[in-house]
Amino acid sequence: MRAWVVRTPGRIDQVDLPVPRPAADELLVRVRACGVCRTDLHVRDGDLPPHRSPVVPGHEVVGEVVAAGPEAAGRRLGTLVGVPWLRRTCGRCVYCRRGQENLCPSSEYTGWDADGGYAEYVTVPADYAYDLPTGYADEELAPLLCAGIIGYRALRRAELPPGGRLGIYGFGGSAHLTAQVALAQGAVVHVLTRSAEARALALELGAASAGDAAGRPPEPLDAAILFAPVGDLVPVALEALDSGGTLSVAGIYLSDIPSLDYERHLFRERTLRSVTANTREDGREFLATASTHRIRATITPYPFDRADVALNDLAADRVNGVAVLTMPPGAAR
Repeated sequence: MRAWVVRTPGRIDQVDLPVPRPAADELLVRVRACGVCRTDLHVRDGDLPPHRSPVVPGHEVVGEVVAAGPEAAGRRLGTLVGVPWLRRTCGRCVYCRRGQENLCPSSEYTGWDADGGYAEYVTVPADYAYDLPTGYADEELAPLLCAGIIGYRALRRAELPPGGRLGIYGFGGSAHLTAQVALAQGAVVHVLTRSAEARALALELGAASAGDAAGRPPEPLDAAILFAPVGDLVPVALEALDSGGTLSVAGIYLSDIPSLDYERHLFRERTLRSVTANTREDGREFLATASTHRIRATITPYPFDRADVALNDLAADRVNGVAVLTMPPGAAR
């Protein structure tokens, strides 16, 4: 099969690899589309320490089940499934037992600990594959599997009150999906981002305002989510919060945070929270929301053979919405 691999930081190459064999509890999935996530960029560039080398990136995978191990036979061949970032947890540790499997110290991740979806085939443990909502094209579904799910968890962690005022810092793949969920829940959304194109998209989707990332929203915020991996924006967002507000930092990677002034940034019970991966329950809840509320994913499609170009465009902020790798029909046999 054709696949893209990262061997050394800063470079990704297309190679031929054997089609993987599913383990006893795994499915073999023929890839139809795979989202290009900023985490893939961090894997390529070495911002995340290598867990496997070489590794095939990609963890927003939509594909068709073509084989199953003996313990995964409950999945029908030909079923469309989603292959997400969270690949496996131990199920035994204190975090797994109390419903926080995203904090499992033995957790594994698609495209980091195991080969992912920048390939014609990928394997996934059957218990970690998602059933997908109907009525979406493959390319529209792909971003929901990480950008959507992580954004949904970040929104939950922000503890936005009903009808509250939400600030979103950065407006890329995850943010523009999360904004739609918040709007569907009745929130007032203010977007702050350096991209003029992204500000225009935010207003088109229903945001109450869209301004520069370093500016201030037009009113105090009950909650905020930082999607941009820019630590300098943490004090900016904290200062924009009203009393009792919460800032949720959604990224797996963040540049250094400047010194915080306690009175300006944290006093009056403002809260700063990180977001670590997601649980399968987060994914199921978000995809159920996508079944009942149509979520518009703004897509920039790239042919599979241009995965390197897609990553370079993402690094240079030339992607509006989400980049998605698409497989030509019948590409994999």
